[in-house]
Amino acid sequence: MELWVFFAIQAAAAQTLRFAVQKVLAGGKLSPAAATWARFLWSWPFAALLAYAYGRSIGASFPTLTPAFFAWGMLGGIFQILATICTVYLFSLRAFAVGITFKKTEVMLTALVGFLLLGDAIPLWGLAAIALGFIGVLLLSDPPDGGSLFNRAAGIGILSGVLFALSAVTYRGATLALDTGDPALTGGVTLAVVALWQTVALGAWLAWKEPDQIGATLKAWRQTSVVSVFSLIGSWSWFAAFSLMNAAYVFAVGQIELIFSLLIGALWFKEKLRPREMLGMGVLTASIIAVAFLVG
Repeated sequence: MELWVFFAIQAAAAQTLRFAVQKVLAGGKLSPAAATWARFLWSWPFAALLAYAYGRSIGASFPTLTPAFFAWGMLGGIFQILATICTVYLFSLRAFAVGITFKKTEVMLTALVGFLLLGDAIPLWGLAAIALGFIGVLLLSDPPDGGSLFNRAAGIGILSGVLFALSAVTYRGATLALDTGDPALTGGVTLAVVALWQTVALGAWLAWKEPDQIGATLKAWRQTSVVSVFSLIGSWSWFAAFSLMNAAYVFAVGQIELIFSLLIGALWFKEKLRPREMLGMGVLTASIIAVAFLVG
């Protein structure tokens, strides 16, 4: 298995668990913005310490943080904040697995955004494999609210997909600008810097608009620290994968998150799996295998 594939699967597993916890938090006393802030709050200092320790263990010097790195990273941080808020809010409108399904428009969009911003081209067979995965996503989707696709949940889900696509490509730009030569070190340093920026930026917004949510987040430290742990593992893995491979391919393999979310939805939130969903999982699995084993 290619290293970037391992990182993508690990990121998807951690992200699924993080969204599951955030769904619980969003259904309680925390607003979507506060539940999003929770993922950054405790993760950045641990990311910084772990990246430093890892760098020392391999004898690497601290990488140069260029203006391009900061520009790409800060843009990606803002896009990710907005995308995560949309996704957490989406959970209040749809079931857990279906909310993740709408978010998965990011995969097709990432291919387009990556080409426009970074020149990451994808051959025809690669687009076909990604399209197969998108068909699997559609099979896993149901027209909500009486059969209409044109509703608030669909709009928010698509918006989150656009924002996640933008964040993925800008994060890949940041990892390419850093270029330590070691994907784990690149991922750790990028995560530490970006998560610190996100903690400060979103924390300032909460202090201005929802000051009571800061205290509520701190009081819920047991749950929010769990969010941050899974966020740390997931984000580090995403960044490491982005440093090695086109973001669209990384997200294509990362669609295994949807299968993970269906299983969590069934086992944790007691959401029933239907034959159409089983078919969608099969098609999606075929797409993931095609991308994982055909991309060198």
